[in-house]
Amino acid sequence: MSAADKSPFISTIDARRIWLRAQRLDAPAPFGAGAPATTAAVEHLGYVQIDTIHVIERSHHHVLWSRIPEYRRADLRQAQSVDKSVFEYWTHALSYVPTRDFRFFIPAMKQHKREGHRWFASVTPADTRKVMTLIRRGGALTIRDIDDDVLTEKLHLWASRKPSKRALQLAFYTGVLTISERTGMLKTYELTSRHFGWDKPPKPASAREVTAYLLDRALRAQGLVSLDSICHLDAPNKMAVRRLIEARVRRRELVPVAVEGAGKQEHWASPETLETAGRAVSGLVHILSPFDPLVIQRKRTELFFGYGHRFEAYVPKEKRLFGYFALPVLAGDDIVAAIDLKTDRKNGRLLMQKWSWVGAGARRGGRQDLKRRIEEQLHRFERFQLAE
Repeated sequence: MSAADKSPFISTIDARRIWLRAQRLDAPAPFGAGAPATTAAVEHLGYVQIDTIHVIERSHHHVLWSRIPEYRRADLRQAQSVDKSVFEYWTHALSYVPTRDFRFFIPAMKQHKREGHRWFASVTPADTRKVMTLIRRGGALTIRDIDDDVLTEKLHLWASRKPSKRALQLAFYTGVLTISERTGMLKTYELTSRHFGWDKPPKPASAREVTAYLLDRALRAQGLVSLDSICHLDAPNKMAVRRLIEARVRRRELVPVAVEGAGKQEHWASPETLETAGRAVSGLVHILSPFDPLVIQRKRTELFFGYGHRFEAYVPKEKRLFGYFALPVLAGDDIVAAIDLKTDRKNGRLLMQKWSWVGAGARRGGRQDLKRRIEEQLHRFERFQLAE
């Protein structure tokens, strides 16, 4: 009998319940309220992805609202700009990250400083000197404060024509600058040391510490993990993470788990997590962002929930199934619908573009009590969308 054959078997229902509890989507207000709740949520999740699309509220606010019922946009600004308990950096995408974890990102910053960044290869030393001199002498600034750039051609679709913007972005990735404030998508750049009040930066994490950080972050926010879920869009770290997992399995700190339908894909969990596997979750309804941690890893969501979310903003209209910006709807431990919404800010209302029943929702035929519960959440979601 192989090691895989000896592994505990977990049904997809139990697997998703473990994940929902880890994501804190099983309790009405797991982090409390206000800016401290925002910091606590980011610290627990490990990161909250930032996205530019503004059909409805931007994803970082939406993800936090899903876990903090009384969340206000000002809470994130307080955490970032006043309390300085979260900062922005790259995980698998640009994200809000806990400041307590800053040291785990310093090795990547140092690498960008040594090797540059492929997105900003055209940045010249003169471009960098210009923006750094402006910030050192005049304080924090936005790209709108620099109006003397000679525009250049874009090197790729998302590039800027402003050399100063590319220089600011490169200095951000090297860790010399940080984003001290964000207004919509307008970023204010400041010297990292000045923003945090550091005489010297935190001690960089070692490679071994970074590996442990990646594994522990995933275990905390996912409960049941695979190499793909730990190293989402981060293949270079998989080998080191696997070695650490194998060491923890030998020490019986982790247990290999066979997940229903996963085939040869390996999963692991702590013994304590497995003890909760059969415990049901609450029947709460959540209108989720398509960038929510429960949805962003599409293959994992499909394995655990039997629902394959499609992000169709870049799909031709005639080929869309759910709509331009469909939001998955979680009811208890099932994803039951995908609702395409748009905020009409001028007229102060939330527009229903399309409602699609999926999964258990489709099997139930969209029964009336489920529809009523979802509509109650849609009214709450509308109030959040239109609040200042």
